[in-house]
Amino acid sequence: MRVILLSFVFTLNWVVANSQSPTRNDNALERKLQAALANFRGDAGVYVHNLRSGKIVAINADTLFPTASMIKIPIQCGLFDKIHTGELKYDQELTYKDSLHYDDGIVGSLKEGAKITLSKVVMLMETVSDNTGSLWCQALAGGGTTINNWLETNGFHQTRVNSRTPGREANRNRYGWGQTTPREMAELVTYIRQGKAISSDASEEMYRNLGRQYWDNDGLSQVPPDVKTACKNGAVNQSRSEVVFVHAPHGEYVYCIITKNQKDESWTRTNEGSVLLRTVATTLWHHFEPKSTWKPAEGYEKWW
Repeated sequence: MRVILLSFVFTLNWVVANSQSPTRNDNALERKLQAALANFRGDAGVYVHNLRSGKIVAINADTLFPTASMIKIPIQCGLFDKIHTGELKYDQELTYKDSLHYDDGIVGSLKEGAKITLSKVVMLMETVSDNTGSLWCQALAGGGTTINNWLETNGFHQTRVNSRTPGREANRNRYGWGQTTPREMAELVTYIRQGKAISSDASEEMYRNLGRQYWDNDGLSQVPPDVKTACKNGAVNQSRSEVVFVHAPHGEYVYCIITKNQKDESWTRTNEGSVLLRTVATTLWHHFEPKSTWKPAEGYEKWW
């Protein structure tokens, strides 16, 4: 009787563990994504997690890639940690100085002495990916080392800020502003979505910021405009990247795709990396929403 009971308990624990853990592979989706990546001239990694079914697809998902502007998600986390501890206030007024200038984005176009609230700088960092504003936020968060410590403490061991971070010059030369894996970046957005980053209220505001994306011409363009998404993307000459949380009708899913060592370094809509981002987004949408007949309006691409 004891043996039978122990066997029953073991079996029950196994069933519970496997039903709650996203370890089951979606083989059908993996075949579709492998086909999409097959002729890409460069390296690509994809991680997909369907939160309803628990199924995943991981293709080079633990390989290090450049973050490009996706690093602005960890920067936001570091900044909100400072707000949570009372070192900063979200609505505090900041004074712009010319010494902060990095490029001629919105924040970089401000005049010396101009006033702007921290919340607006954060919004510009996440929404239009303002670089001067993002570097300002990085400094206010305590710098790359402080942000990296937060990442490590919260279980993100591969995602790091490299630029303007002591001891990470070699990493900056190789990966640029930041580095991550497709799995970790998708999990970081999920962490925020689930209210686990800093606090539930901080996570909610950070997630709202990620839901206001100006750069919607790649993966987001392949999701119906009435479907809620949270997103951050990035681009440098040899890399394109995007992390997207989709509130799909039949279940939420999150994915991250990153490329590196691209042969195509063009800055047009037909760039191979950009095309791949759209292809992956389309593949995922129709895989998870097979009855959907939606597609981008004819001529949509002309706006980009």
